[in-house]
Order: sequence, then C-alpha cells, then structure tokens
Amino acid sequence: MGKSRARRFRRAPFSPTGPEQRRDGESDPEDEPAAELLEKLQHPSAEVREYACASISKLLQQKHVIPAFLQRDVVRCLGPLLMDHSLAVRETAAGALRNLSACGGFEVCDDMVTKDIMTPLVALLKECSTGLDANQLSPKKCREMNKNYIEDIANEAINLLWNVCECNNTAVSIFNKEGCLESVLHYMKKFSTNVDLAISVANCLQAVTEDNPDLLSSFNASAQQVLETVMLCPETTMKHILLRTLIAGTIWNIKDTIPPGSLGSMVNAILKIFSESLAIDAGETIIRMNEAEKNRLKLAAETETEENMSDVIDNDVLNEDDDMEEIPKGKVRRENDISDLLPSDKWELKEVTALLMAQQTALEIIVNMCCSEDPSDDEWEELSSSDESDLFMENSYNEGSGLLMSPLCLSDEVNSAFLNNLIPKKILEKTAFPNSVALDICMHNPSWKPLIKKLNAVQCRALTCLHSILLVSDVDCLGGASALQSLAEHLSQLVFSKTELPTDTEFLEAITSALRALLQTMASKNISQCMTPEQLLALCEAGIHSSNVSVRVNVVSILGISGSVLAKGQDTAETLKMIGKFLLEVAMKESSLVVAGEALDALFDVFADGKEAEKAAVQIKLLPALKEFQPVFKMRMRKEGKGQYSTDQLCVLDNVKMNLRRFIAYQEALGKTPT
Repeated sequence: MGKSRARRFRRAPFSPTGPEQRRDGESDPEDEPAAELLEKLQHPSAEVREYACASISKLLQQKHVIPAFLQRDVVRCLGPLLMDHSLAVRETAAGALRNLSACGGFEVCDDMVTKDIMTPLVALLKECSTGLDANQLSPKKCREMNKNYIEDIANEAINLLWNVCECNNTAVSIFNKEGCLESVLHYMKKFSTNVDLAISVANCLQAVTEDNPDLLSSFNASAQQVLETVMLCPETTMKHILLRTLIAGTIWNIKDTIPPGSLGSMVNAILKIFSESLAIDAGETIIRMNEAEKNRLKLAAETETEENMSDVIDNDVLNEDDDMEEIPKGKVRRENDISDLLPSDKWELKEVTALLMAQQTALEIIVNMCCSEDPSDDEWEELSSSDESDLFMENSYNEGSGLLMSPLCLSDEVNSAFLNNLIPKKILEKTAFPNSVALDICMHNPSWKPLIKKLNAVQCRALTCLHSILLVSDVDCLGGASALQSLAEHLSQLVFSKTELPTDTEFLEAITSALRALLQTMASKNISQCMTPEQLLALCEAGIHSSNVSVRVNVVSILGISGSVLAKGQDTAETLKMIGKFLLEVAMKESSLVVAGEALDALFDVFADGKEAEKAAVQIKLLPALKEFQPVFKMRMRKEGKGQYSTDQLCVLDNVKMNLRRFIAYQEALGKTPT
C-alpha cells in the first residue's frame, strides 16, 4: 500500500549514570523522604549538601519516585547548586539533574527547561571551560588521588546538556544563542587525556547539530579543526573508536559547511571510520575481553594474598622491635609492582560496550545517509528516485562480496567511498546472529548480560541498513538472480533457523522490512523466490499478531508480493486460496486501518490476473466477500480516519478505497458473480 519507507534514525536514548559513577552517602537514601532530602540542599555544610545531592541522584534513577520530587520543585532546588562554592556539590547536583533528565524522559526535560535549568547550566559550562586548563582541584582532600573536579563536573554538565537538548528545541535555541559551542569544543580538546569527557561531548554535539541550520555558521575553520584532530586520533581502544564514530556523525550533520570540492574526501574519511568500527567482530571481542577480565581479577586476587602475607611478616618484625618507627598504614608499592597500571574496574566490559555503541551509531548514520532529509518528518522519510543511485553486487552474498551501496544523496565521487571502504559487505556481516559463545558468556555473567540487548540492536540496525540499500537499488546492477537469491536465503535462514519463529518486535520489524524490499525487487524482475509458501504463511501468522503496526504491514505486503508471483505459475490455486483467506481475514478483522488497507492492496495484487488466481478467487468467494466488506471499510474510514491517522496515511487509504471499487468492478466484468 504505497511506497515502502526507509527509517531515519534519531539519536539513541540517553541513560542515567550508573551507581558506580555517583557517590552516595553511608545510609540508604530511600529511607529519607524527598522533602527531607530537598531541605538538606540548603544546609550550611557543604558535606551535607553533597550527601543530599548524591542521595537524590540515586533515588532519581527509579522512575516511580520522580513525581514526588517534581511536586517539590526539585529542579529549582538543585539548579542553584550547579554554581555552589563547593566543587563536590556542583558535581553531585549536576549528576542528580542528569539522572532526572535521563529517567524522566521528554516531559521532564521540557519541564526542566521551562523552569530555567539552562541559565545555571550554561553558566556552569562556561565557568568550567574557563577553569579547565587550570586543572583545579577541590580545596578539601579528594576522595580519589588526582581527581580532577573541573573535568568531572563538566562531564556531568555535558550529559545534562545533551539530555535536555535531545528533548527540547528551546534548549537547542539557547545553546545556539549563548554560544555554548565554543565551550563544548574546548572540552573536546581534552580527548587525549579524558576520553570519557570527550565521548560525552561528542554525544552532545551529534544531538545539537542534527537539523540545526542556525548552528552551522558557528562551525568556523577553528571549530572544524578540533573535530578533524579527533577524527585523526590514532588510538585504537574501543572508546576511541566510539569517539571517532560520534565525531564522524557530527561532521555528517554539518556537511553543508564543507566546501563542495572537499565533500568526497570528507565522506571518505567518515566511512573509513565506520569501516574500522564495523570490521571488528564483536563476538570475538567479548570472548577476548571476558578472558582478560578473568586474568586481571585472578592476578589482583593473587597480589592481595601476597600483600596480606607480607603484612603478617611486617607485623611480626614490628613486634620484635618496639622501638622501630611506626610505618604508615596503607599499601606499600614494591619494586616491579604493576598493579597500579592495571585497568580500572570493569574496563573490559566498558570497552565492549563502547564498541557496540560505535557499531550501532555507524549503522544508524549510514541509514540516514541513504535517506533524503526532510526536517518536517522526524523519523520516516519517503525515498525518491535518483539518477545517481548506483547499487550493484559483483558476486553473490555467499562469495563474500555482498551488496555495494551508493546513497541517493551523494555524488559519484562520494559513492565510490562506500565501495572503497567495503561498507556494504560489513553491513551484511552484521546481520548475522551474535556469536553463540559470546552470548553464553553474557548470559552467565550478570554485569555482562546487558550486552545481549546491544548485540541484538546492532543486528537490527544492520538489517535496516540492508533495507535502505534495497530501496534505492538499481535492479540491473545487483549482480543478477543468483546474488539476490543468495541474499534471500540468508534472510530466510535468519527467520527459520531456530525451532521457534522470532517474536522480538525490533528484530521482526527489521527482518520483515528487509525481506519486503528484497522480494519486491525480485518480483519486479520475475526472479524465483526461495521461501516456500508454508514458510511465508508461518512468518505472516507470527507477524500478524505483533503489537507493532509496521511488522503487520510488512508481513501482509510480503504475502501480497509472493502471492502475485505465484499467481503467474501453474498449479498454485490451493496456495493462493490460503493466501487469499489470510488476507481477507486481516482486512476484515484488523484493528488498524493502515494494516487493513495494506491487506486489501495485497489482495488486489494477488488476484489481479492469471487462471490460477481466478480459480482460487471463485473458491474462496472473494468477490462477494469484498462487496460485503466495502461499505464497512468506508464507514471505518469516516469514523476512525480523522484524528487517528496522518494526512499521508489518509491519502493512501483513499486510494485503497478507490481501488477496492475498481477491483470489484473488474471482477464483476470477468463474470465472477456469486453462484
């Protein structure tokens, strides 16, 4: 029903700080009501204020307690503390507001902006930027050696800024008006010594540069030089790969500031970064990093045992000579002791997480590269044809070459960058299911278990990339029937390789979108399809019960495409009967008019022509069923249409209504009247 659409990704949802990132008081903050904690924010003691901020920060990670704090005006209570004379209070206040913005979502972020959180936040960002190079430390004794309060405060503030700008256009306008870009880029210059701060800045930059033409003039040569320096950073850690990926996304957002003559080299540099990220096997990385973690913990345990034994010996020596000078308590660093140089806690897990985020981000940006950009639509974009579209497949998927993509919106010079960096081949590799050994590691390790969701997200983004490729493809350049059939077999394997059909909504939407686009491409050139009618019906039976409308639309469309191909064959009437009954039931019982309209469209395609289709139509009494349903569909459109569906959807539904009338007239003209 209408043209298939390509998904345009927005920025990934932000998340609150983890418990290890926020400093909490000794007692459980849940024991203290919101009012009491908020009152302590006014206490003359900085330590009490810090404790209150940290306690509130922890509580705000639980969504059910947020309303209680909002009712007591938590934003206006915490806001002034962003400029508290105590740096520790500033940090914990910023962390609490960051958690509020992350866990509260869009409505809370809107409320925070309405209550003028941007005024103290902008002031804090500018003051931190000024003091950044001074490397100022808290006047009181630091909890951690060499703790840099300025950078830690900046990190919390940047994350808060990212969250509110992600949700609220007013916040973005204030960012533009107050010249925050200069301060934010100043933090980015610390990337060589504080990659975590740089990643926070890069996330924020990618958010504020998306669909923000008013900011483009601020990206002068100096600003672009900062971004270019980060992109050329040679560090190979996963965090640095994520950092470069995010900066590449920012540069893509500001591509209109790049001189036309430099566009090709700029995109080539971006895609080189994406290629670097996608080339890494996440499953193997998980296996390797998990082993490294085990070895590190084992070494740490052995070192601790040795130190305990040494302490016993030292105590014995001290007891023998009471006149010896007392040795200060604490760890004594012995010669050749490398324990201080070992990775910090969960370093390996953080590296894998950074890799998966880099791969997901790269795939989302590539999808956006394939879409025309219409700021009036935040998520879905209609694809248009282009003479510059240049997709082809040199060899079949099984031979490892894969689809080679050229986005619609780029010149031939830039198109070649996709091919040179082998981006499409790497996308196809990411559509496979995650490594089973890596999944097993994650399943049996609670701290690693969240990686499973991230692995699945990368697979789904890769499938969406494949969908975009197929939508803009030139059929004659795809490598022929064998290449498309190999790809169809690969996608079928993803659906039917397990004992039970997939039920995950995100995966179902991604795989059915890719299959729909592929089968349409194959049908347009009369290429035989590898999925059996039984497989198709099984997929559609599973998909039609999904709560996701897009999944239901996709499976109905897939059935219509396959049915129209079968209608041209021999001895297919029985299969067409099953398809027809399925589509009729969907059209008549589906709660969504969009899905019902798609089912009708599919029926028109399947039974448009062919002796087998005519035979099947008579046997399932298609014509009388549609004539009976026609007034019901019209009535539903009148009652449900306005207010529930967009103008575009209503336009398509009007076309379906008109085609239904024409199809009934066509069937009647063939003499297919009820007996």
